[in-house]
Amino acid sequence: MPENERDLRSRPDPDALLALAEQDRRGKLTVFLGASPGVGKTYAMLTRARRLKEEGVDIVIGIVETHGRDETAALLEGLEVLPRREVVHSGRTHSEFDLDAALARCPRVIVVDELAHTNLGEGRHPKRYQDIEELVDAGIDVWTALNIQHLESLSDVVAQIAGIPVRERVPDTVLNRADDVLLVDLPPTELIERLKEGKVYLPDSAKRAVDRFFRLGNLTALRELALRRTADRVDDQMVDYLKQNAIEGPWAAGERLIVCIGPDSLSEKVVRTASRLASGLNADWIVVSIERADGEAGDSEAMRQLDDTFRLAELLGAQTRRIAGNDFVEEILKLARREHATQIVIGTRRQRFPLRLFRQSLPDALAERVSGIGIHLITDRSEPTAKPRRKRRRMLPEGSGRALAIAAGATASATVLGLLIERFIILQNISLLYLLAVLASAIYAGYVAAIAAAVFSVLAYNFFFIEPVGTFTVAEPHEVFALFVFLAAATLAGSLASRVREQAKTARRRVTATQALYDFSRKLSGTANAEDVLWAAVTQIHTTLRRNAALLLPEGGDIALKAAWPPDTELSVTDMMAARWALEKKEAAGNETGTLPNSPFQFRPLMSPHGVVGVCGFLQQDKPLEINEERALAAILDQTAIAVDRARLSRESLDQAAQLESEHFRAALLSSISHDLRTPLSTITGAVTSLRQLGDRMPGESRDDLLKSIEEESDRLTRFVTNLLDMTRIEAGAINAKRDWVDVADVVRAAVERARKYFPDRVIETSIAADLPLIRGDSVLLGQVLFNLLDNANKFGGDEPVSIYARRDGSEVVLSVTDLGKGITPADLEHVFDKFFRRGKPDGRSPATGLGLSISKGFVEAMGGRIKAESPALRRRGTRISMRFPVADADLAEKERG
Repeated sequence: MPENERDLRSRPDPDALLALAEQDRRGKLTVFLGASPGVGKTYAMLTRARRLKEEGVDIVIGIVETHGRDETAALLEGLEVLPRREVVHSGRTHSEFDLDAALARCPRVIVVDELAHTNLGEGRHPKRYQDIEELVDAGIDVWTALNIQHLESLSDVVAQIAGIPVRERVPDTVLNRADDVLLVDLPPTELIERLKEGKVYLPDSAKRAVDRFFRLGNLTALRELALRRTADRVDDQMVDYLKQNAIEGPWAAGERLIVCIGPDSLSEKVVRTASRLASGLNADWIVVSIERADGEAGDSEAMRQLDDTFRLAELLGAQTRRIAGNDFVEEILKLARREHATQIVIGTRRQRFPLRLFRQSLPDALAERVSGIGIHLITDRSEPTAKPRRKRRRMLPEGSGRALAIAAGATASATVLGLLIERFIILQNISLLYLLAVLASAIYAGYVAAIAAAVFSVLAYNFFFIEPVGTFTVAEPHEVFALFVFLAAATLAGSLASRVREQAKTARRRVTATQALYDFSRKLSGTANAEDVLWAAVTQIHTTLRRNAALLLPEGGDIALKAAWPPDTELSVTDMMAARWALEKKEAAGNETGTLPNSPFQFRPLMSPHGVVGVCGFLQQDKPLEINEERALAAILDQTAIAVDRARLSRESLDQAAQLESEHFRAALLSSISHDLRTPLSTITGAVTSLRQLGDRMPGESRDDLLKSIEEESDRLTRFVTNLLDMTRIEAGAINAKRDWVDVADVVRAAVERARKYFPDRVIETSIAADLPLIRGDSVLLGQVLFNLLDNANKFGGDEPVSIYARRDGSEVVLSVTDLGKGITPADLEHVFDKFFRRGKPDGRSPATGLGLSISKGFVEAMGGRIKAESPALRRRGTRISMRFPVADADLAEKERG
């Protein structure tokens, strides 16, 4: 064996390890399995519970039924027993297991007897095994008891053995997921003796139980079923252990079953038998139903029966498929080849003699064409008498009266037309008029009208046109033959026309449904907002199902109603609990489900590739969806989930883009700070080091230059820190500009004097109008703005003079700073007031932090003004930054000045 293949085989199975990890996060389920009541399951549980209690384990009794047995009741002494929940059902008070109390207590181990029990009242779950599953999911170890007769896949076998139907059943998957299955066994003879002694049931019912159920043959058969099922479970556990520990063994190639069902009563037996076969083979199995692609899927009752069979298959752990096609055998073989099936399970009934001559059964046709795949035939003992009766009932469906009326009218019209024609000309093929009547009846009213029209036409043609006329007597033998041929031809033509009509109706219905889904898909594809998606989806669901619909999305750790149609649809507390369950457990909840079935709504999770994105609820009210409604709803929910997920991803993408932009600003800020702090600090450090090392040995002029450099760089550093603080104040909205009277001319002169101190080599020209009015503002902020603009012009204005103009323009005062440098490109002109936007000098260096103009814009707007950049300014070059401030009331200004 190659070394790499040996390494792969020596590794543990990933799926097995994932299953083991999942078990570690959950509680452990231990099932005490028995062949029948009375073998001692509850006694064994309580005995072990007392032993664990003595060892200090936190174990409580959730519910235990002693059935009046003193020896069992004695074992409860000293154990903590949770109080039961009182429920009123059918006018009587019953005690039920309190699931919420058990979850609140949260013990290490809890004993919950009778796994197959049906809960009474309006509990969260209709079955006790669902309560136990919730306890296990909460991390609590659960001990429970089960009789083999209550397993879903064995209920029909037990009914045949004991002659008593099993009402309370548990899905096989519950037992398959159990961590431990402990068989509690007792020989049948000893069990019967215990029953006679009154240790199993009360004495008055013991003899009746012995006579009906507790017979030696029944108990022996049930014991064998329990032993076999326990052995299968032990074998599964051994295989899991080998996979988890990468232990090689003689594992056989995996079996895979294809189970074929239809809308009949035999399909339930086929599914149960296939479940037992798959369990014994430890095989995966797929349940498939095929419907004709060119016609009706079947009546509503048959489709409902098929849906019930599919739900039973899913309950027993099967995958389910629905396939459309005309060649059933070919579709089954295609699926078997695609799924690598090794065996096919199909039901068959004994056909009546005439049918066997003219029609081959599906199992026979499958056996002829299959190759390399085993076939299991499941037979039915009952006589096929119901099928013909069902067909006779279908011959006269609803609306038959209308069909008969149309057939009679068409036949009468053909007769009248034929009699009118015979007044003028004698035709030998007048019967073609009746054939036309048959075809018209089939097209307008279906198969029943076609058959009726064929019969009416034969009678009318015989009475009015065949000698002797006016009687139903036929004189010539060839006329009798012609009548029978006409009847056969009319019936065949009518049936074909009727079939074409039904196919056309089906095609129109499918086209309508497809068009509706296409329009809905187009609507969703053009919608990026999650709210619009939800409203489009909820209206589409309401239109398709004609029921109230609601869509809920996760919000703040809970679930919230986002859209409903009609808009006044309200959800009760029970409805919201069912919606939360569907979101958290990723399974349907509410009406017609195993969780909170008292809710009138059924809630289904919206599953996307990234998980559950929401929950859809629709009003069920104990009226199941038809098959076409179910398919349409599934398609709508799938598209809605994808659209909601797309909207979420789009929103996250925008958030991520904003975050990236923020990161970009942060990086730019750090880069700017590091550069602008490093340069003056380096200059200051160098100057201080030179002064310390050389001291008096340095010429006085050199010392003055170094001290001047320290002073200039300190001022530069101070301006930089001031800009950062100003920018922080602007972003925080903490700029509180004063509203004092400001003389713009004084502020301009002060700013120019300050700039000349810092830029002594820069020529600054001013032009201030003599009649310049006062403005309302903050002289300090306005002076800082002017200095920032002069600083910017000094950096980028070249060697030409910088000009400051102040004038009045109507009701505004205009201030502008103009340089004659290279100017700003049109692309950069839109961003000059953005934070950290920097233009390089001709040598490529970036001399500024990109905060000056941004701070200027914030200060100007805080004072109620506007700022604008223009380029080119003069002679196709330069940049002009202009500011506009509203003029203050002149009289009030003169009064306050005076």
